[in-house]
Amino acid sequence: MTFSTLALVLALGLCGPLLALRSSWHVPVILGEVIAGIVFGATGFGVLYSADPIFTFLADMGFAVVMFVAGTHVPVRDPSVRSALGVGAVRAALVGLLAVAGGFGVAHWFDTGHGAMYAVLLASSSAALVLPIIDSLGLAGKPVLALTAQVAIADIACVVALPLAIDLDHAGHAALGALAVAACGIVLFVLLRWLAVSGVRRRAHRLSEDRKLALELRVSLAVLFALCAVATQTRVSIMLAGFAAGLAVAAIGEPRRVARQLFAINDGFLGPLFFVWLGARLNLRDFGEHPRLIALGLALGIGAVLVHLVPRLIGQPLRYGALAAAQIGVPVAAVTVGTELHVLIPGEAAALMLGALCTIAVAAVAANRLAARASSEGADGKSAVPTDPRTP
Repeated sequence: MTFSTLALVLALGLCGPLLALRSSWHVPVILGEVIAGIVFGATGFGVLYSADPIFTFLADMGFAVVMFVAGTHVPVRDPSVRSALGVGAVRAALVGLLAVAGGFGVAHWFDTGHGAMYAVLLASSSAALVLPIIDSLGLAGKPVLALTAQVAIADIACVVALPLAIDLDHAGHAALGALAVAACGIVLFVLLRWLAVSGVRRRAHRLSEDRKLALELRVSLAVLFALCAVATQTRVSIMLAGFAAGLAVAAIGEPRRVARQLFAINDGFLGPLFFVWLGARLNLRDFGEHPRLIALGLALGIGAVLVHLVPRLIGQPLRYGALAAAQIGVPVAAVTVGTELHVLIPGEAAALMLGALCTIAVAAVAANRLAARASSEGADGKSAVPTDPRTP
């Protein structure tokens, strides 16, 4: 890793915003970054060497910050969402049960032995993807609250379950490490709450704002990386550490200024670097040697969409089910952690990403249909949101 390589990585990161310029497509920024990494990495020109230790360490920092920001996006403090937790939990549980059957079925069909991991992937939803789409479309009403609760529950459950499912031979050790990280997250929540109630946090906030000290950002990053150190020592993924820290902050309420600062660090530097590195690490040439893995990726993507459409039977609109299927954080974590642990077969990492891209494409189509419906009903002077949750 040199300055010229770093400059190239950040320049390639601009492919993400360029691909996502058309907001009506609802294409996540990370898609362009991953594609750029694929073109310049192991699959393409081979300019980026993902095994470089400095590049890898910077990417790990980016992964931690990405998961931290994803955790802060979970609406744990929203009282309206809490009122819909019952419906959301039932739908998430139904999807999870179907995902178990589907995941082990896919693993048996392709003979990979990763049924537990596939089950987590099929059941996962991405709050970091779905919630911005909901906000951008201005959706509201009981079906939307239930969808938000379902996505939040699935996101949390799958992030916790993935380290246990990805390497079943060491699941017991991973469970102990996950408990240690979760305990640290609870301690962090209690400490943050005490600081908020005692007024110390407010005074520090004002001092930081007046003196331009960025105290809260510094403390947030120090705590985040301390949790990552705990995760590393207990041999669990830093994914869980980042997400736990983000949930603790979300439970207290993240100051807007800190959110903007984290946005700058994540979306301006570490996030793009991580996703370009991830793309550089993927080797799509393995598809040529193992073409059946293309079918694996499609099966995972289509399977995830299908299991998320089943709650239509208990009242969820179809388009909302398709939107709930959108996933990115858990597949990315599966690729990252699975590759580090050397538990994935050649080409399987690319198949996992292909499955995630399928769910994003379906979610984008569903979002466009919802936007078109909202526009037409708004023009007719009607409510853009179905009042009957059975309305597809």
